[in-house]
Amino acid sequence: MSTRAPVALVTGGRRGIGRGIAYALADAGYDVVINDIEYDAATTETLEAIAAKSRRAKFILGDIADIESHAAMLDQAWASFGALDVLVNNAGVQVKVRGDILDVTPESFDRLMDTNLRGTFFLTQAVAKRMVKETRTADDPLRAIVTISSINATTIVGPNRAEYCISKTGLSMMTQLYAERLAQDDIMCYEIRPGIIATDMTKPAQERYGKLIAEGITPVRRWGQPEDIGKTVAALASRALPFNTGAAFYVDGGLHMKVM
Repeated sequence: MSTRAPVALVTGGRRGIGRGIAYALADAGYDVVINDIEYDAATTETLEAIAAKSRRAKFILGDIADIESHAAMLDQAWASFGALDVLVNNAGVQVKVRGDILDVTPESFDRLMDTNLRGTFFLTQAVAKRMVKETRTADDPLRAIVTISSINATTIVGPNRAEYCISKTGLSMMTQLYAERLAQDDIMCYEIRPGIIATDMTKPAQERYGKLIAEGITPVRRWGQPEDIGKTVAALASRALPFNTGAAFYVDGGLHMKVM
């Protein structure tokens, strides 16, 4: 048993899925560092809710797309509570305009890749380098890296958001690559593929998705909630599945299944 609380860093953690993850980790006994691109009322709400769960919370302002800022961000993350045991790669952006794949612009493509894939890859690399250099004892908490991709990574083709789908597919392979490299250092890596989750990101398609859910597009006929993702992250971060790494977990109400 560890003599200290485990510490997790959640990128994009001030609201939405990131907030659900932060809350679930706090419920599981983690002190939580959240990172996001702005400090607003949502940030304050998230930090106060974590504190109300009797866990420590810290906010780090920063954009993961800015690779040059990663070192300073991680200095703050490690200094917040003296350790870092879990990284949750949650930060990501959606396309600004949904439309024909033939109309995708280089600017839109690069924006999605810079945050969703490039930024996440190099932040994970920076965290992993620090983790493997640490001297650990048997009393230290177990370590894990959990990456939030999407059902669009492999299962659902979204031609009206092509660059988003491609970025998430890259995260799927990234998870497996880091899983292979880091297993020797007892750092397990996992991927979570959310389905239709009720967040600000899905609000523009709320009417369409609501109708599809009511008609049975998912066997579990309800919207997914951020806490559904959070509970899965908490289980994986705590290594509840001890003989597992590099795997992808659908949290989608069964949307990925092909039913005939």
